[in-house]
Amino acid sequence: MDWDAFRCFGRGPESGNLALVCHGSEAERLSAAQRLEMVRGLHAPACVFIDPGVEPDEAAALDYYYPHARSALCLHASLAAAAWLRRRDGQLPVAVRTANGQRLLLDEEGDAILFRLRKQAVAADAPSTAWLAEALGCPPASMVSAPALVSAGSAKLLVELDNAESLRRLTPDLARIVAWGREAGVNGCYAYARLDDGVYQGRNFNHLDPALEDAATGVAAAALSLHLRRALVLRQGDWQGNPCELRARFGGEWVEVGGSCRALEGLGVDFQTRF
Repeated sequence: MDWDAFRCFGRGPESGNLALVCHGSEAERLSAAQRLEMVRGLHAPACVFIDPGVEPDEAAALDYYYPHARSALCLHASLAAAAWLRRRDGQLPVAVRTANGQRLLLDEEGDAILFRLRKQAVAADAPSTAWLAEALGCPPASMVSAPALVSAGSAKLLVELDNAESLRRLTPDLARIVAWGREAGVNGCYAYARLDDGVYQGRNFNHLDPALEDAATGVAAAALSLHLRRALVLRQGDWQGNPCELRARFGGEWVEVGGSCRALEGLGVDFQTRF
């Protein structure tokens, strides 16, 4: 089983959200159930499997997995996959496609790889403020706007808090949030607070294990940019000692989200798998 590790959206040379890129004929032969079983044995927030592309200009089809579930879209894993494909092919792909059928266009800006996404419909209804206060472990008064459900390929429940300290103090009931998300077809809850004009801090809750809380969540940055209808910088991971930064460019009908990515050589993480 061939795989490479990448740090994505890092704010410094030693930070970034970890993603594994699984590739090769052995990886391609695995069924979705086998892939999920394999990922459960890996100590990584996200894994992406590289499958053959659908259209001539699509370098690959990307299939995403968290330790507890398959995902329709994971942008930090997409960033890792794009960096791996650029290394394999000698250039950044024009496009890739998710296993769910969503086509992603790619671009570069400085050291950042960017993905262009469009807003998608969400059929679910947002839960009440009272339910959210209990699920997040915060006073209802700390939520300063109505919760919003927004998707750029993977639906997020967006919850705005009054300040970064309220965000830091959250004590989420992860089992309750994940169970609601499975029933509603929503990929977790993203709480955020405004730091400055166009600058926000966020936390993502879509894992059952608190130790696997995302240090960077690209689909949330896309959803937040679409919701606020503006370009933004999103900071995440500070309270985990893993500071990350995501950039979003708002284009009206689309949003581009990206950041930096670097390969991990000589892994300092203990990965264990039966495969």
